[in-house]
Amino acid sequence: MPAPNPSSNGAERHRAAELRQLLQRAAHAYYVLDAPVMEDPVYDRLYRELLELESSFPELIRPDSPTRRVGGEPAEGFTSVEHRIGLLSLDNAFSLEELEAWYARLLKVLDRTPEPGAPLPPLAMVGELKIDGNALALSYQHGVLVRAATRGDSERGEEITANVRTIQSVPLRLQINNPPAWTEVRGEALIPDATFAAINAERAARQEALFANPRNACAGTLRQLDPKVVAARRLDFFAYTLHLPDGWQPGEGDPARPTSQWASLQWLQAAGFRVNPNAELLPSLAAVEGFFVQWEEQRKSLDYATDGVVVKLDDLRLQADAGFTQKAPRWAIALKYPAEEAPSKLLRLVAQVGRTGVITPVAEFEPVPLAGTSVSRATLHNADRLAELDLHAGDTIVVRKAGEIIPEVVRVLAELRPPGAAPLQLPSSCPECGSALVREEGEAATRCVNSSCPAILRGALRHWVSKGAMDVDGLGAKLVEQLVDRGLVRSIADLYRLDAALLASLERMGETSATNLVAALETSKQQPWHRQLYGLGIHHVGAVNAKALARAFPSAETLGMAAAEQPEVITAVFGIGGEIAESLRQWFATAANGALLAELQALGIPLAAAEGEQGVEGEGGGPGGAGHLSGQTFVLTGTLPSLSRSQAQALIEAAGGKVSGSVSKKTSYVVAGAEAGSKLAKAEGLGVPVLDEAGLRALMAIGP
Repeated sequence: MPAPNPSSNGAERHRAAELRQLLQRAAHAYYVLDAPVMEDPVYDRLYRELLELESSFPELIRPDSPTRRVGGEPAEGFTSVEHRIGLLSLDNAFSLEELEAWYARLLKVLDRTPEPGAPLPPLAMVGELKIDGNALALSYQHGVLVRAATRGDSERGEEITANVRTIQSVPLRLQINNPPAWTEVRGEALIPDATFAAINAERAARQEALFANPRNACAGTLRQLDPKVVAARRLDFFAYTLHLPDGWQPGEGDPARPTSQWASLQWLQAAGFRVNPNAELLPSLAAVEGFFVQWEEQRKSLDYATDGVVVKLDDLRLQADAGFTQKAPRWAIALKYPAEEAPSKLLRLVAQVGRTGVITPVAEFEPVPLAGTSVSRATLHNADRLAELDLHAGDTIVVRKAGEIIPEVVRVLAELRPPGAAPLQLPSSCPECGSALVREEGEAATRCVNSSCPAILRGALRHWVSKGAMDVDGLGAKLVEQLVDRGLVRSIADLYRLDAALLASLERMGETSATNLVAALETSKQQPWHRQLYGLGIHHVGAVNAKALARAFPSAETLGMAAAEQPEVITAVFGIGGEIAESLRQWFATAANGALLAELQALGIPLAAAEGEQGVEGEGGGPGGAGHLSGQTFVLTGTLPSLSRSQAQALIEAAGGKVSGSVSKKTSYVVAGAEAGSKLAKAEGLGVPVLDEAGLRALMAIGP
């Protein structure tokens, strides 16, 4: 790094101001607005450029520089809380050479620099995978979780305890016999890749904007005001840092007080946390380098996103000796892998019409290999993203896989743009039906609002017959297109009016295929109620939400009545929030949808749970099952000592009982735990029997 030089020129001052502005805007968009505008490698590169400028010319340092702070302000909508112990970020290294330079600085601050020519003295390190998620601060008092908060600006964060309580890998009570008066745990919340793919698949089916990557999906989930939404997205958590009060001593059977990072991980695991199993105790810098090289390729086989490794000095006493800089610990560093990107030439921009009429711009480009697959298409999400990229015909673009899953266009290489290239934008009329497109004020989506648009009908039909819904074998996209284009099907109900003779006359359809398809349509009428509900394609009602709603409301009629008259009963269902309740109200209030339900029922589709139907697939006895709790209704409230809400619900349903979200005179039992609220008071007022967890287990005749 060049030696400090106080005489910066105008160009350097201008560049420093420009970098501060760019980085501040990106940090605000990412941490406060949950709408990232800059990919991580670009942010890191600009940050390092500013850091080098300030190191060379100290007079360029400003109090508001991004290098003087750790993070952004907490987002609005949550209570701001002060961390007992700050959540500092880590300095980054981007090569083994930079890792070695950090190690030399660490030796110097510990007064262990070797004589010239002598080998570097070994220091035991812990190597941990750098999970691409969101840092959380968990506070326990006497072993009980009392608060969870986001990183925020490192000193203050957003209090999101209700949301974090829904993460199954976060213990509500430490498994310690003599818990400390207070315990601070740091770790990473994340969404596994398979869960992320399922979330985006449901969002795509609902024509909602896709999350860019698992980390952004996790951040958006943690900031949901409705904890039920968080629960439905099944977040995970890895713990990696432990803080204990000075005077605490373990009780009998408790793990010893840790004196190292490695022992801290073991303590956390013993206390009930999930600790990343791929961490290693490394005896030397050479071992650290081997760990980093090993995981550069091996990490691709994991089911969650990683973007590097974190290296920490193992000895906690030496950590204290090394201390901190203004913004980061000297005893730890994040060694990052380069993001996999590839340039390609844009071939065309395609506007796709979804089943709800949302227009999605899609870039088609020359195929490029990324993360083991050939990629040639990437969604641009909406008109705002298209404008932000400033895409022109024939542009050279940079493509990567967000979270190594979903292809995305990162940026445009404007310097390679062909002369006179025309800017690209969404069409003003629907590419399928020619109707004028509409963009509501405050919405990101551009829509075709013509309910007769063939693309909307095709999408609705494909969704209805999909495997997650009615699972009609033999009715693929090509056949759906023929049926719509020839005017043979104008609604979902028309599918059930098709006969084999008519189908056999279509292209690539013989008599046998036609007969099999008619039989498959007939068989689909027996699909369980939750699949019928999902197949209707109601906005915000994905496969998971449909199952929850079907358990609580045995028919379209009861669900429709609740949507119109008692939305609070809908939002009482675990995993269902106000947004879904409002979407249901609007859907059932639409006359055309009511007519469709009547047609489907007349054609033999019950739109209701069959007699004896046991909840949803694969869920044990379920409501109405043959278990010894059959016919009994339970309401869960508060936090149970060892069972999560979903675990308690699964046990009750496996024994044939039903779990409801509201207390009434028909409720058989209320199961109450710590911090039980109004449901407990209502149960006592109505004389409904109240059980604790031990009473529930006794009722089900199961052991602890």
